[in-house]
This record gives sequence, C-alpha cells and structure tokens, in this order.
Amino acid sequence: MSSITSSFRHPRLIAGCSVFLFSSLAHAAKQSDFYLREEIPLPPGEVMEIGSIALMPGQQIAVTTRRGDLWICTGAYRDDLSNVTWKKFAQGLHEPFGMFWKAGWLYLTQRPEVTRLKDSTGSGVADTFETISSDWGINGDYHEYAFGSEPDKNGDIWVVLCLTGSAGADSDWRGWCLRVTPGGKMIPTCSGIRSPGGIGLDATGQVFYTDNQGPWNGSSSLKWLKPGSFQGNPTGNKFHQLAKLPAPPEVADKSRILAERTKHREFIPPAVVFPHGKVGQSPTGIACDQSGGKFGPWPKQLYVGEQTHSQVQRVCLEQVNGLYQGAVFPFLEGFETGLIPVRLDQDAGLLFTGGSNRGWASRGSKPFTFERVTWTGKTPFEIQTMTANKDGFTLNFTEPVDPATAANPATYGMAAWTYIYQSQYGSPEVDQATPKITAATVSADRKSVRLTIDGLVRGHVHHLNSQALKSAKGDTLWHPDAYYTLNEIPK
Repeated sequence: MSSITSSFRHPRLIAGCSVFLFSSLAHAAKQSDFYLREEIPLPPGEVMEIGSIALMPGQQIAVTTRRGDLWICTGAYRDDLSNVTWKKFAQGLHEPFGMFWKAGWLYLTQRPEVTRLKDSTGSGVADTFETISSDWGINGDYHEYAFGSEPDKNGDIWVVLCLTGSAGADSDWRGWCLRVTPGGKMIPTCSGIRSPGGIGLDATGQVFYTDNQGPWNGSSSLKWLKPGSFQGNPTGNKFHQLAKLPAPPEVADKSRILAERTKHREFIPPAVVFPHGKVGQSPTGIACDQSGGKFGPWPKQLYVGEQTHSQVQRVCLEQVNGLYQGAVFPFLEGFETGLIPVRLDQDAGLLFTGGSNRGWASRGSKPFTFERVTWTGKTPFEIQTMTANKDGFTLNFTEPVDPATAANPATYGMAAWTYIYQSQYGSPEVDQATPKITAATVSADRKSVRLTIDGLVRGHVHHLNSQALKSAKGDTLWHPDAYYTLNEIPK
C-alpha cells in the first residue's frame, strides 16, 4: 500500500499532508479520496462465489458460497489484511442468498427452505441444523432463487422467490414474497415479483427488494414490499388460490405503470427505477446506513449492490401520498466482480461486499471476490438528498455551493421518460419530456437549492444533471447525475 493511500486509510494522518496535495485533490476528485476499497484474501484454492454475508460477534464474518459452503472469516476488520484466516463451518447447503446471526444461530435462506444452524459442541463446525420453513415449491430450474432478509421487528424473515426460468411459475409460490415467522409459519405477503437480486429493511423497518429488468419490468428497480401489494408481474398470480387469498390484478399489456396502478390500488409502483445501462443493469443486495456518520454523510440512505457493473449505488427515499419514491445516485465502483450481497457494519463503518460473475458477466474481471470499503473521513461534494415539491425539487448538498453557479437555472439540465409496461422483455425509454428549470433559489446557508420546474411528469423518471455546479471551494460534483422516480407530485 502506498504512503498516500495509507494516509487516507487512517484519517488521523491526514493533517500531515501538504497544502499542495489537498489543492490537487479538490480539483480532481476520485473515489480513493473518499472511500478505500480493499480485497480480503480468500482461502487458497477455494471457489468463493459469495451469496450472503452475516456479521458475527468478535468481528467474525460468515459468508456462504453459491456452491453451498459456509465459511467463517477472522481478521477482516484489521488494518493489515494479510493475516486473515478462514474456517469452513458447514457444507452441502443449497445456494443460500440471505443470512444473519442471532442468539448463537446462523439463519439461512436457501433455495428450498429457511434454515438455522449452530455449533453446539465448540468444535468450530456446525453440527445442528433445523428447518424453520420449507412451504414453497422448487424444481431443478437454475433460476428459482430465494433471497431472504434479516428479521423484521416481529422476528419475521421476508423471502422473495424468483420465477421459474425468470418468466414462468412452475413451482408453488414462485413470483411471491413470503414471510416466515420465528415459529415457522409461512405467510404469503406480496405478489407480482419477477427476478429479485436482494432484499433489505430501511431505517423504519419497511422492507424493499430489487427486481431486475425483464417481462413486465421495463427497467430494474427498487420496490417497496407493502403487505398485500402487487408488484407488477402477473406470472405467479395463480398461487393466490393456495392460501385462498384475493386474486392479484390482471393488468393490461402494452400499457404504462401509472395507468395500471391507478386502476388497481394494490399495485405498488417501483419506489426508484434504475435506468438500464445508465445506473447499472442488475441491482442486488440492500444495506441501510444507520452508522451515525461512520460511513459518510448519508444517514438512513440505502446502498444497493450492482452485479453487472460491479458497483454500489446510493438511494434516498421519501413518502409522498402514501407511496415511496426517491432518487438513485451513482456511488462506488471498481469492485473486482459482480456484487451480490452488501453488508454494512454500523458500529465499525465498514461496508463488506461479495459476489460472482457466474451466469452473468461483470465489469469486474474476477470470478469471485470478498471486499471491504472504508470511508477516509473526507466528505465529497455531492447532492446529499433530492426531494420533490409541487413545482420542482429541493437539492441538499454535503458542502456549501457557489451561489453564482447554483442560482443560475442554466447550470442544471433535466429530461424525463417512462417505460412500456409489457409482457415483452424490458422496454426502451418512451414518452420523453423536457421539464424546464425556471428558477434556482439558494438557501441562506448555501447548502440547499430549490429548483422551480415547469413540466414535471407524474410517473416519470426525472434525470437531473448538475455538471456545471460548483461548490464554494470551486469543486464540481463527484457525481453530477441523479435519477428521481416521481410516482406522486406533492400537493
């Protein structure tokens, strides 16, 4: 590790850096100025396509692999990663995508079941395995994944089930979200799911999952799992009969989400659309920042993994007229493989990621990896949050803005579009609009700008570009693009 990198790894050493170094970085910001990404050495000779990560006592980390092994890692928190050690804890599992530690047990969501296991003898190897629930169907199809959450406030595990082959429903409850209670009861909770890549809770305990572009999904997105809701894909609707639930809605093909969800109140639209190719194209794991600023100035925001582009995106949410909506921002990149799980240690302020490129290629060139990200203590100039008004948006910044550029409407550009809601795979961007920014009002503390906009479009993604904006120090934004999904316009 170079001396400059080491300085950013240890914020206490920054004071010794030269004025020249600070000046040059201020005008040529790069990710390593703010976040240090490091690879954690893996056990030699093992295939470690990581599907889940769980944080354990004593700064140990459990990871599962797509090939069915569960390993315990020691030393992943140390400054020197050369002394990391690994112990295989279990094997023969069925592609777990979801794991957490609780009261001496590791809980896993596998393809066919939710399981818990522990080492009851102190041998360092799991010897007790208990099935909590296996009340859904499975066959040999490669795509019948199951992603499980951490427990909610009731102790329930939320499980989202991929469709068969990504477009069929050949096994019971495929295309549904189920809750598994601590006692093992399975509760059908939401319908309309296609191809999840991850699931997680926000700071208030609401549950969200990522769904990937495909049939009935014009682009990938982050979706709110409101109990009783329909998420948009009707392929698995038939399974309501298994539990004698009301039938999910039958929607019209070649329509728009806004048109269909206003006809069917149980249809909950995506909270945040991730425009395909512009903000990744395969979103995965979800982690909520409740670290109290130990990972940067993003309180209660969500970090979302990205498999194809080997990235982590940043999402800020708000509720308007009873629906979640918000903005997605590019955030971290350069990971060595396609990310699947992301896990934030709230106390240590460390983000752990893992993944694989098997089945889907990734920008990261390695077949699998385990990595950590540390905040250097330096705050980037960024749009911290973007919130909707009845006549525009309010932008809050991490640093004071330059009033000359910030108050000029020409500093900003905006475009808006939506997608065809259809049974065909994905959709182009359609119904394009160009909202006009007519005024930009800077707050007294210069950390907020209120944009007045003529031509907001309900139901559209609104792409804001602020490339020309400067901070009071003369910096440009680290990431000038934001993509806000405007499900509802505030009254």
